[in-house]
Amino acid sequence: MSFPLSPAQVAQYRRDGFLFPVDVLPREEAANYRAEMESLEQRYGAGSLPQPLSRFFRVNGHVVIPFMSRIARTSKILDVVQSLLGPNLLVWSCELFIKEPGTRKIVSWHQDLTYWGLGETDEQMTAWVALSPATVESGCMRFVAGSHHQPLLPHRETFHKDNLLSRGQEIEVEVEESTASNIVLQPGQMSLHHGRMFHSSGPNLSQDRRIGVAIRYVTPGVRQTVAERDYAMLVRGCDPDRNWINFAPPEEPFGTDSMALYDRILADQSAVLG
Repeated sequence: MSFPLSPAQVAQYRRDGFLFPVDVLPREEAANYRAEMESLEQRYGAGSLPQPLSRFFRVNGHVVIPFMSRIARTSKILDVVQSLLGPNLLVWSCELFIKEPGTRKIVSWHQDLTYWGLGETDEQMTAWVALSPATVESGCMRFVAGSHHQPLLPHRETFHKDNLLSRGQEIEVEVEESTASNIVLQPGQMSLHHGRMFHSSGPNLSQDRRIGVAIRYVTPGVRQTVAERDYAMLVRGCDPDRNWINFAPPEEPFGTDSMALYDRILADQSAVLG
């Protein structure tokens, strides 16, 4: 496909609140990123870091893990996101979502913006990049078209052990499952979704890991409304509003300076993310 998005694709995103599949990485490059991730798993075993490696994968990984930062700065991804959010882009968060084969881990129906302190903004978007096949069997994401036109709705916190969300949060409305779209992606493909989108995913019943990188992009006009300060990595254009403490991408895994920054970000975000 050509970049940036066509007017029809932009209209589809505005109407439905999501867009997929978008080809952004060659399959070989996606495989290389997966190998780099799995190499870190081999290198940083139990006790080798102040927190388990899985914690860094799931929370602000782009601050301390170079390959996650590189994915978030991929030109083709930024071209697509720019088509929808404009020329000035920052990365607020970057996370790895990993479902091991044959496990019951799920993500309940929720809206992303509920717990982030960013308000109900239309200027935030998640790009979800597949590093392994995301199929119905492996527990791909599911979206309800048009649900992003709703405001943020009340959520309950279950803290269920099989829920990949930090609080096991789930939306307090009945979601009509038959209206949901299965977001099937092959390695190197991406989906985009709005921060108010109703979405979920099921267990991984396949024989392979389901691995995806979720990159949370914001425009400079978005601001943190709960915490005293918040951080983001400028990846395109400029930041005229200065609502964010900008930082540079890491040069090495878990370097001294980036680890200190990671701890500072967690401490400042604790008022929001708890």
